[in-house]
Amino acid sequence: MTTLPEKIGKYEIQGILGRGGMGVVYKGYDRGIARNVAIKAISKAMLDNDELKHVVARFRHEAQAVGRLVHPRIVQIYDYGEDDQVAYIVMELVNGKPLSEHLAQESGYEVREVGEIIRQLLDGVGHAHAEHVIHRDIKPSNILVNSDGRIKLNDFGIARIEASNLTQVGDVLGTPHYMAPEQFLGAEIDTQADLYSVGVIAYELLTGRKPFTGNTAAVMQAVLNQEPELPSHLQSKLSPLMDKVLLKALAKKATNRFRSAHEFAEAFREAINASLNPTGAAPASGPDTSALMNAARMINTPVLDPTLTPSGESPSASSDDSAISLDTGVKKGRLLIIDDEERILTALKSLFRNRYHVFATTDGNKALDFLRRYQMHVVISDQRMPIMTGVELLRQSRDISPRSVRILLTGYSDLASIVGSINDGEIYRFISKPWDNTELQKIVAEGVTIALELANTKTAVAELPEKMDAGVLVIDKDEEIHRVARELVGKRCPVHYAADLDGALAVMQSHEVAVVITDIEAGYDQVMAMLKILKQENPQILTIVVTTASDSELVIELINQAQIFRFLNKPVNVRLLKSHVEAAQQRYLTYKQSPELLDAHRVQRAEGVRASSIGMRVLDGIKSLRGKWFGGR
Repeated sequence: MTTLPEKIGKYEIQGILGRGGMGVVYKGYDRGIARNVAIKAISKAMLDNDELKHVVARFRHEAQAVGRLVHPRIVQIYDYGEDDQVAYIVMELVNGKPLSEHLAQESGYEVREVGEIIRQLLDGVGHAHAEHVIHRDIKPSNILVNSDGRIKLNDFGIARIEASNLTQVGDVLGTPHYMAPEQFLGAEIDTQADLYSVGVIAYELLTGRKPFTGNTAAVMQAVLNQEPELPSHLQSKLSPLMDKVLLKALAKKATNRFRSAHEFAEAFREAINASLNPTGAAPASGPDTSALMNAARMINTPVLDPTLTPSGESPSASSDDSAISLDTGVKKGRLLIIDDEERILTALKSLFRNRYHVFATTDGNKALDFLRRYQMHVVISDQRMPIMTGVELLRQSRDISPRSVRILLTGYSDLASIVGSINDGEIYRFISKPWDNTELQKIVAEGVTIALELANTKTAVAELPEKMDAGVLVIDKDEEIHRVARELVGKRCPVHYAADLDGALAVMQSHEVAVVITDIEAGYDQVMAMLKILKQENPQILTIVVTTASDSELVIELINQAQIFRFLNKPVNVRLLKSHVEAAQQRYLTYKQSPELLDAHRVQRAEGVRASSIGMRVLDGIKSLRGKWFGGR
């Protein structure tokens, strides 16, 4: 039994998160900045003199390897320390559990979910490779899945960095099922070995089995000499394009694999899309209700608290800022604009330079690195760019700088990307090209004003309690989504149902509602009017839209006038539904403890809607709700 120390370094020890081969992972607390942390510690007393020097050197090397990385998909390292008793790494405390535990507990992942997991994983791996760090042991147990569905890569214990001499050609390091052929052979390892490991994980998530099975010797022989069974033979939903992508990722020769994580990600995205829509037909009009309820019950089955074995990262080396620079003495709104067309950047700089401090670049990675180090009030991004999509850039910018106001500017109405901007980027407005200068100036002025007000706000994200009074309201002619929502979150809060607008208004008058789930096709005009006025009068209530709609203009309207929190396509993925509802509940509680944050969710006033007969009916029913349940400002 491990004796719990009171402190390690300056960190107070609160408990044990997990145990590994070399030591213990503790839950710690940094009182100086009031932050919970994870501390991976190895006891020097447990190592003999021959092992001690090598193991501690490798442990220190892990901190150095990840210390040059700063990325939302990689667990962050805060500190490294060493004394006579222990060596330790202090890192970000992740609220989640390893992907390996999800694989052991779940019956499988939907194709769309696998696409999201691999996209995030390759995002982090690509950043590591750009910083000349090769992980060399990517596997499900080293991928932490956060409570909101985001993943973080950890445990860089055998990573190789430039100029490192801790591992040499001839070393065989890794986990057999996820090792590339060159790792078994002890040959020189480069980034393609990591991409091979990601390919194995993608294969496993999509088919339910690893490419090769058996003991270490059997796996090694298969990896070196055999081809895996085609994924589409194991999972009929998969497109032949997925076979091509995964076989390339798992090629025996490293030179035959993808050249980069970005190239792999783009090919995998296309294969996922081909698998989801093999004929180009519209999605089914409704879910298989029995399967939906079974999935809801399965995902909501309680499990034991997971153990964590995290590892981390720390600040990266400074990058070249030749394209963008900052005069920190200027005390006015700062705009960061990203577009791959120089003429667009020139036009926008000309439009805003007299009123704001404007920074512009064509490089998304450079913009994100800049944003990590300097506070920007408004981030304006194009949607379709060759290096990084605007939605992905805004998603990462939200993680890096949550107080920045994000605007998507584009002439390309791709519905999937627009929906991604809601679910991942949480953008303030969507502006179409060509834009109206007066309207754009007005929106940017609103965004800068909000960001300046919130720039120094220090707000902790509210914890989601076991019980809460504020409930979920499902508005739909069909009660199935209500039954599923009740199965998913009914133990935490009340889940109400309304078949129409009048029923919804009655529920909101008599019960505190934190989250509204609605199908915009269930009484289209009435529901749209309610969503717009609800966000104007009661911005604390979060809305999740469930629909089969494929109209990008409709979704843009919902972004600008109703600030939809999340968007879900039918048939409903219950795991995503649960994740979205819990994220919305957490956001509602955060607003309740810090109502000033609601300023970032102002919407365009839909005067025509407010003046209509439906609008006036809605307005009469909901204008008093904020003060009644939430407390006015």
